[in-house]
Amino acid sequence: MIKFLKWTIGTIVVLGLLFYFVGIPYIKTQTKKKSPEQTVLFGDSINGKSVKLTVTYCKPYKKGRAIFGGLVPFGKVWRTGANENTVFTTDKDLTIGGKKLPAGEYSLWTIPEKDKWTIIWNKKQYGWGIRFDGVASREAEYDAIQVEVGVETQSPELEQFNIAFQKNGNTINLILAWDTTKITVPISF
Repeated sequence: MIKFLKWTIGTIVVLGLLFYFVGIPYIKTQTKKKSPEQTVLFGDSINGKSVKLTVTYCKPYKKGRAIFGGLVPFGKVWRTGANENTVFTTDKDLTIGGKKLPAGEYSLWTIPEKDKWTIIWNKKQYGWGIRFDGVASREAEYDAIQVEVGVETQSPELEQFNIAFQKNGNTINLILAWDTTKITVPISF
């Protein structure tokens, strides 16, 4: 009986390690085929000061689905992309919506609404963007700042979710766009 118990425990440990080191990486590569990972970089000088910003996220496709108010429900926290949480990094202290965001690495979350979005920079990184029950992994107590921005309509519609930076005079715009929705977040430092 003891020999059988040792063998069973050993088998469970080996299978668990195999799943952790082989299964999970395999699952991640398969999901990234459908929503590929991208890193967006911004490095430039404004008023003689240089800044480096990066966003790493996964780009889901529309595939004929209703996006905002459908696949991404209104009024609920969204991981702002697919797969892992979206990561925003800055090497300088920033001002966003009149609020200070210290230099560092943040997870980026949003709460889409029909006419406005709440953009959230969270101090914690999460292994995956959602829990098993489909709810966003974000823990509000780790939020650094939240800002609200208006929604713009764009044409033509974008098939794939996109994040970009755009220099605009003395500010940098963080742009989130998908389907017919475009969000512009002005950033200064």
